[in-house]
Amino acid sequence: MSATAEKQNATEARIAGLNLQTDGWSASTRSDAVARLRAMGLPERRDEYWKFTRPDALTQADAPQAALFDAGEAALFEGTDTLSVVFDDGVFNADASDPLAMDHLSIERLAGAGADIHWAKGVYGVLEARGQTPVPRPLATLNTAFATDGVLIHVTGKAPKPISLVYNHSDEASDAILHHVIKLDAGAELTVLENGPAAARFNKVMEVDIADTATFHHVRAQGRDHERRAATHLFARLGTESTFKSFTLTVNGRLTRNECVIELTGDDAIAHVAGACVGDGDFHHDDTVFITHDAERCESRQVFKKVLRNGAVGVFQGKILVKAGAQKTDGYQISQSLLLDGDSEFLAKPELEIYADDVVCSHGSTSGAIDEEALFYLRSRGVPEALATDLLTLAFLAEAVEEIEDEGLRDVIVDRLEGWLERHRG
Repeated sequence: MSATAEKQNATEARIAGLNLQTDGWSASTRSDAVARLRAMGLPERRDEYWKFTRPDALTQADAPQAALFDAGEAALFEGTDTLSVVFDDGVFNADASDPLAMDHLSIERLAGAGADIHWAKGVYGVLEARGQTPVPRPLATLNTAFATDGVLIHVTGKAPKPISLVYNHSDEASDAILHHVIKLDAGAELTVLENGPAAARFNKVMEVDIADTATFHHVRAQGRDHERRAATHLFARLGTESTFKSFTLTVNGRLTRNECVIELTGDDAIAHVAGACVGDGDFHHDDTVFITHDAERCESRQVFKKVLRNGAVGVFQGKILVKAGAQKTDGYQISQSLLLDGDSEFLAKPELEIYADDVVCSHGSTSGAIDEEALFYLRSRGVPEALATDLLTLAFLAEAVEEIEDEGLRDVIVDRLEGWLERHRG
């Protein structure tokens, strides 16, 4: 479908100031992405999957400014033994990063991988392009075309420690576009951590190709600078008996849209994607998930919890597509919000589309206020109301946080949640 004239004009204005790489192994993929982007156009509010979220700040030519903020907290995952890769406003910081070397994997920068023949050519932009059907995701296509850097990780065995991607923000007008490619060979295992505000406006794509029996864990935290805007995309393809588990914590951020597109293409694969967010005031958070079951006996879980107050807005759009022949599918989807006042809003669009007859699929979405009986119980035992509300909030978020398999990483996320709630108490 061709873009309207209005969309075409907006698209051309956005890409006018971006540089297209015309040499190297990714050049043809980037050129193809530009053609696809021009054909579909950047998103607008009238598009079906953008009706709950205004894309203007993500598509306009110049990035809106975002003030810097320091909560005085230690860097997230600081106490975890990791290989750290640091980007400042989308620019690689070699001095702050660890050497890009680890047993059982190769890691290099997208900007430095200039060979004409590169393993990433079979993944870069490939999963993103597959994820455009049946729902177009033009901001991801924009990223494939114009990404300035990122990491390329090829995992051949069990990585001895996680890779931590750290995104620092120091320029109030920065506009960062990063693209990561991760390929796990059969039986390989890797954990990737992400944290930091990244930029005033951040567009990120991560493509993860998981071969048979391989395992990928992903824990991400988005927060700190409240005025930032971000659009992130996570594309994953799973082989036979492979495992994918991703969790995202979001606190602060004027506008955040996280899209996750997962294909289960091998039998007995497992895909879990979860998120917890807490928003206060001028806060709009959108989780859009699309999981396709295209093999037998696969399991998927979507668990999303949002706590909103003072006019904050939360959005969840989640779909499970079960193709013909994907028998014995086990698909679970839950999206819930806790509204701490009458001004906040939760918008949900859960979907199931099933073409197989031997499946177990369910979805549910609820929105409600704090449990007054539980609150009274805590207060009657001397717990102050604000602290009691925080305790009930943590209990509400627990189902999503428990999707993090590593107990140590789970504790780090809970500690950060507790700190945010304490700062915003009352």
